[in-house]
Amino acid sequence: MLPITFVVLLLLTTCGQSVAPQSTVATSSYTVVNRYPHDTSAFTEGLLIDHDILYESSGLSAEYGGRSSLRAEDLVTGQVRARIDVADEYFAEGLTLFDGNLYQLTWQAHKGFIYDPGCFCQTGEFAYDGEGWGLTHDDHALIMSDGTAQIRFLDPASFAVTRTINVTDDGRPVTQLNELEYVRGEIYANVWMTDRIARIDPATGTVRGWIDLSGILSLAERGASPDNVLNGIAYDAATDRLFVTGKRWPVLFEIRVTPGA
Repeated sequence: MLPITFVVLLLLTTCGQSVAPQSTVATSSYTVVNRYPHDTSAFTEGLLIDHDILYESSGLSAEYGGRSSLRAEDLVTGQVRARIDVADEYFAEGLTLFDGNLYQLTWQAHKGFIYDPGCFCQTGEFAYDGEGWGLTHDDHALIMSDGTAQIRFLDPASFAVTRTINVTDDGRPVTQLNELEYVRGEIYANVWMTDRIARIDPATGTVRGWIDLSGILSLAERGASPDNVLNGIAYDAATDRLFVTGKRWPVLFEIRVTPGA
């Protein structure tokens, strides 16, 4: 999500809401199946795959020394096939493809953008309350995170909130929920500033399990910036493939989740 300069403030304001300390929920590990090149200029906020095309929402606004964009990328080569730059004042966030449209959030502008992936052009906008962090969907609704423990379900036509869940692990709230992906009937959520993904029950908000991706990319490969954290999940339901990456990471990983303790 946001740049590291806000970490101290967030830690102060979320005191007592740490990420599932001493959780009794099972933690899984991973096996790397494939490594693909990833554009290191992409400040990854949203990621999805469709027919071997990666769609990526890259964050940063002019205020933070960058420019947000929407990209279509070749899975195997990492080459950017098409790109739409988002206006300088917007910090792009989560992304999903639903019913033939791409939906992209922005961080604090309370505004999202709609794109046609065929022409790769913007076709509309939508509004929402609060911050925008991660975005995915199930068969009926857009599913949105805002950095808190709450996840919202939005009507894809009106964008009205139809219901919410509060994400908990052993009864404790799990905050800093960032990039989302709907995987085999569960919501996967990157937890910002960690190498962990929560597997969330979409009906109750209960964390069913954790995926620990520690060590998947070395600190040396991540680069000098502390902002270059894990943040990107893409699931190809047609081939049952799971991909992960991070902000400015040089690699997109295809992984297989392996059982843990």
